[in-house]
Amino acid sequence: MRLRSVLLALAIALAAAQAVATDPPAREEVRRAAQEVRSHPDLGGPQKERTLRFKSSDKPRQSGDTSGLRWLAELLRWISETSRLLVWVGGAVLVALVLVGLWRWRREHADWAGRTGEALPSHVQNLDIRPESLPADIGAHAARLWQAGESRTALSLLYRGALSRLVHGHAVPIRAASTEGECLALVRSRLDAPKVMFFTRLVLAWQQSVYGGRLVGAEEALALCSEFDVLLAKGAAG
Repeated sequence: MRLRSVLLALAIALAAAQAVATDPPAREEVRRAAQEVRSHPDLGGPQKERTLRFKSSDKPRQSGDTSGLRWLAELLRWISETSRLLVWVGGAVLVALVLVGLWRWRREHADWAGRTGEALPSHVQNLDIRPESLPADIGAHAARLWQAGESRTALSLLYRGALSRLVHGHAVPIRAASTEGECLALVRSRLDAPKVMFFTRLVLAWQQSVYGGRLVGAEEALALCSEFDVLLAKGAAG
């Protein structure tokens, strides 16, 4: 539409120029021609047009929001302080565990150390455990008793001999009133696995014979006899 109006204006201007060239117009004619141009529908005076453009702002640009950076810095600081605290707490726990272990070790050994000035028990329950009341070769002597048909006497000798060796040779703090279960607990806390296993088998054989009225098999009984002086040697420690 705008191009059409321009072309029409150019056509009118050319026609006017030709008229002027042939016959100079009077003032009234010029005014009338101008009025016709203004009144033409395609040249209807000034028109308003709308265009889009970026709006400039006079306000100063604000700096970026730093709240996220502050939060991250606080988080890193908290992690650093927490890690330092955890190191101190872990060290304190480790020291506490070491101290508790030492305390337990001293308590277990203080029982026996406190008894060094005391007389060792001569009997446990009603069993005589004095070394002089026992043969030197307890295992071999018990095997001979078993083969001679004195099975309960053989098991009694093995059990009495074991208690005597534990008290006098291995420093196990067995008392006169200690039961079989208490003796087992003391042995488990002080001796190595092979000795603990041997003494456990011996206690079971002894209890089965005395309280259950049943004897273990000959193979197990003779195995206990042969292992006695190997695992509970006279004068051994630990």
